Amino acid sequence: MSTNIVFIGLGNMGLPMAQNLVRAGHAVTGFDLLPASVQQFADGGGLVSDDQAAAIQAADIVITMLPASRHVLGAYLGDAGILAQARPGTLLIDCSTISTEAARQVGRAAEEKGMPMLDAPVSGGTAGATNGTLTFMVGGEESALAAARPCLEIMGKAIFHAGGSGCGQTVKICNNMLLGILMIGTSEAIRLGVANGLDAKVVSDVMAKSSGRNWTLEVYNPCPGVAENVPASRGYTGGFGVDLMLKDLGLAMESAEASGASIPLGALARTLYDMHSKAGSGGLDFSSIYRLQDTPA
Repeated sequence: MSTNIVFIGLGNMGLPMAQNLVRAGHAVTGFDLLPASVQQFADGGGLVSDDQAAAIQAADIVITMLPASRHVLGAYLGDAGILAQARPGTLLIDCSTISTEAARQVGRAAEEKGMPMLDAPVSGGTAGATNGTLTFMVGGEESALAAARPCLEIMGKAIFHAGGSGCGQTVKICNNMLLGILMIGTSEAIRLGVANGLDAKVVSDVMAKSSGRNWTLEVYNPCPGVAENVPASRGYTGGFGVDLMLKDLGLAMESAEASGASIPLGALARTLYDMHSKAGSGGLDFSSIYRLQDTPA
């Protein structure tokens, strides 16, 4: 059964997610600030419109995939926001990675308007978005998740209900903090092996079958030439940007301060990614942290 969906945010993640919904037979109208992204979506069979308000008003489901908390707050709240345009009962799904408090703020406002809402950030990278194998970490009511599940299952292979509103964001922040730490540790380990005369692929293969095994080694290796179809083997283009990782590590710091949790490695990772960004690598994939030691101080 076809569902009328509005998808806002056709970036590196949002575009393939929306395209998978189109391929599954849903009527998906896509919106993005970049005309090239909208055109690419249209070329793949997606619907486009010059009237976002009218599209939202006619939608059964509105999905957003935006860069940061301020973008989500701006998209949903205010006189021209999604909550002012959508019909009561419209299912709202935000797949952005934002602060827990921002997610709860929008969730409360949606509830007041009679619109079920989920915060459903994802893990799995651009490959997962393309292949429909993302992991969704969902916060919100069980009934809203049940309604969203058919669409989420098109875009992902694992769907976890973390708890109430904002809980999906909390889990995602924890996950991305660990991912940032793992990428730095993996990069250092490979570079140490190479500095001692080892082949980067050999040391990666050995560690991937040993106690140092982790996702960055097996799926997203940061050393150029070790793995195919990863950002490291195409000049660190595409994928998940350094500045986005830096943003997420900042969210982890905010959460730690608010809850009194201690995250010394998370704080160090944020410092290193900040150095990398300020050295001019903010637009590269976060695995380019492998090259941090090549950057002049």
